[in-house]
This record gives sequence, C-alpha cells and structure tokens, in this order.
Amino acid sequence: MRAVIQQSFGGPEVLEVVTAERPKPLSGEVLVRVRASGVNPVDLAVRSGAFPLLGEPPFVLGWDISGEVVEAGPGARYEVGEEVYGMPFFPRAASGYAEYVAAPSRQLARKPATIDHVHAAALPLAALTAWQGLVDGTGLKPGDRVLVERGAGGVGHLAVQIAKAQGAYVVAVASEERREFLTGLGADEVVDYRSVDVAATVRDIDVVLDSTAQAEHLLPVLRPGGTLVSLLEHGAPEVAERVRAAGYRFKGVSVEPDYAALEAIAALVDAGRLKPFVQHTFDLADAGKAHEAVATGHVQGKIVLTV
Repeated sequence: MRAVIQQSFGGPEVLEVVTAERPKPLSGEVLVRVRASGVNPVDLAVRSGAFPLLGEPPFVLGWDISGEVVEAGPGARYEVGEEVYGMPFFPRAASGYAEYVAAPSRQLARKPATIDHVHAAALPLAALTAWQGLVDGTGLKPGDRVLVERGAGGVGHLAVQIAKAQGAYVVAVASEERREFLTGLGADEVVDYRSVDVAATVRDIDVVLDSTAQAEHLLPVLRPGGTLVSLLEHGAPEVAERVRAAGYRFKGVSVEPDYAALEAIAALVDAGRLKPFVQHTFDLADAGKAHEAVATGHVQGKIVLTV
C-alpha cells in the first residue's frame, strides 16, 4: 500500500510517499480501505517535533479516516463492505496517511450516510473535540450562551453547529470576512477580533470554548460560575487552579476515540444539523502541500487528503 512516512522531524518536505506493508486486523479490529484522511494542526506539531507525541521518527501521521471495511477480525462490530469513519488510537499512532488502516472497531462508527468520504474525514478529531468539550464537558443545555474562539476553524465551525444543536445561543469569534459563513452555520453573533477587544466587549457567557492557549484572557466574558473549556491547556494545572480561584469552572479537553459520540455526530449530520466544511483537498502524495495550507492559520473549516 501507499503511505506517507517521515524519517526525521522537520518541515513539510520530510513527508514522503513510500510503499509499506498492509496491516493485518487483530481480534475486534477491522481493516479499513481509507478513501480520505483529515489533516489537523496537531499533525503539523508532531511532524515538526514541536509536540513529539509519537516519539522519534520514522512514523506515519494521521488520525482522521473515512473508508470502507475490507477485512474484519473475529468479534469486530462491522462487516466487510460497511463504510466507517473515526479517529482511532489517538494519542497513539493510527497511521492514517495511508491506503489501509487497521483499527479497533469500537473506535469507529458508521459513516454519515448523507456525505461523502472527504467530508466524513473532516469530522472525527475536530467534532469529537467540540463534542467532548461542550456536550460531555459542560452538560450544555438549551439557552446557555456559548462563545467559540476561532469560530471558522476546524474545531470552531463544528463547535458552533454542535452548540446550536444543543439549543445554545452562540457567539463566534472570527474575522469579519467569516461573518456570512458563520451566520450560515447558525451563529447568533459574530465578533470580529480584529476590530474589537473580545474580553472587553462580550458579557454574560456561560461557556467559553478556547483554542488559543491564552484561555485566561477570556475570563471577563464569563458569568460567575461559568465554564472555561480549554483545548490547548488541558495539561496545565496551574491554569486550572487560577481559573477556579477566580470563581469559574475549568474543563480541559484531551480528545479521545469515542464511537458513541461519533454515532451522535453522524446523526446530526444526517439530520442536516451539522455540515463539515472542506476548504481544500490534496492527494495523499501532496501531504506536504496540505501541511503548508494548514500552517497558514487561516483555513476555513478543514483540509483533507484524498487517498
């Protein structure tokens, strides 16, 4: 099979297509013929060595996959021919930038029926992050006021829709040119961070979903007892302590595989309440170019590799 491997840490140029051995599914696992693989910011951090999650190279990046089952080990939940999607093994290696991935069947879910593999591959890591932070992490309920930082990004544009599906009032933070995109996704307000000080402008928020690693600067927008959900400071106990000392709740999110949440996310998609947006696709052989696109920091929605 084709796979994208890196032999050393470095820039996008270290990613190279090689011929690798096709994995073999164990008991409870399935072999997925990958049709599309999502690209996430964490992939870039692991590739460069800034976040050495997988240890030293060589390794194959990638977690978000969508494809069809071509082989099923004993006891697996799916049969050959079924279409599945998911984010297996995270934070361990899933080797998703490849034509075939073997994964535990309970870390995958049936692909949403109403979208193609490209759009399904855009969902798992980002949608699970939003779901685990907002729904599982805060018990979000109708009428809650939610502020989503980087509202037009990979996690953000899905978080806006997931929060709306829970009945929340959603304030999205993004540049002015993203306003129409975000209101089209259901955002009740869009705050242009380039023209206003968000922390000095927005008030009475119940939940903040922050992905800036500067979570504390948004505390003024929260109501007393409100919740700060941090995607990048989940492992920083000193931040959590300061937030709680200020009278707020803190929830750190470290996303993990979750087939039940994937099933709930797929149901939202098929009900027309959640639409992943893919700005660009790249062939598997152009994984380096995909990383360059993500590195701009201005991707609307997601970047996906076609396999």
